[in-house]
Amino acid sequence: MGEETLGIDIGGSGIKGAPVDTAEGALTRERFRLPTPKPATPRAVAKVLGDVVEHFGWTGPVGVTFPGVVVGGVTMSAANVDRKWIGLDAAALFREATGRPVTLLNDADAAGLAEMRLGAGRGKGGTVVVLTLGTGIGSALFTDGVIVPNTEFGHLEIDGHDAETRAAARIREEEKLGWDEWAERLGRYLSRLEALICPSLIILGGGVSKRADRFVPLITGVRAPIVPATLVNNAGIVGAAMAAAAAAHPREAAEVRPS
Repeated sequence: MGEETLGIDIGGSGIKGAPVDTAEGALTRERFRLPTPKPATPRAVAKVLGDVVEHFGWTGPVGVTFPGVVVGGVTMSAANVDRKWIGLDAAALFREATGRPVTLLNDADAAGLAEMRLGAGRGKGGTVVVLTLGTGIGSALFTDGVIVPNTEFGHLEIDGHDAETRAAARIREEEKLGWDEWAERLGRYLSRLEALICPSLIILGGGVSKRADRFVPLITGVRAPIVPATLVNNAGIVGAAMAAAAAAHPREAAEVRPS
């Protein structure tokens, strides 16, 4: 077993965390989940993070994901959470709330790091995009294994609409779309994305990826191979833990490069 680090993933509906063996990408204890506060204000979310840390009796570094742009620990956007996050030093707030060193990064970037190191993107060169389909659509972009952070491709305009308001997994449920209808929307979105970045591989994550066989075969008009994420809905937790471990031991941190 490798070193354990706590990863916490802030989602639109739930905040979930677990200690992770960062060498293997395996959760070493059962995942703990609490509902995301409504409204998801900074102080309310910070309190829940403190509760997750306390649940595990955690005393070491913590990796945390955020559903928006993160630059130097500052949250710069807030598409699916309270607008008070914009321009906030969230990393400092979380350090105060947990009493632990905190590494903060975009949620899809965290999931992408995990998938590229240990999952469906392992050993893959070229341009790879990892998309998380959930409350919104998160994106992580890699070129020869190196991440280009904070891409936010879920906000591309499709037919005059923000893409995630048409093709997120939440929309499929809210509008009671059949798998074929949702796959058609995903195909339109992926075709637009493909025209912009020409990926060599598309990895689809989020909880819905567990049912990839229901919709991936129905997606048409996309040239790049489309595969489901291997780590499914734990990818954000694992990637957050990996980022925190790398921040704690920068000299030992390996680049996420093809093997």
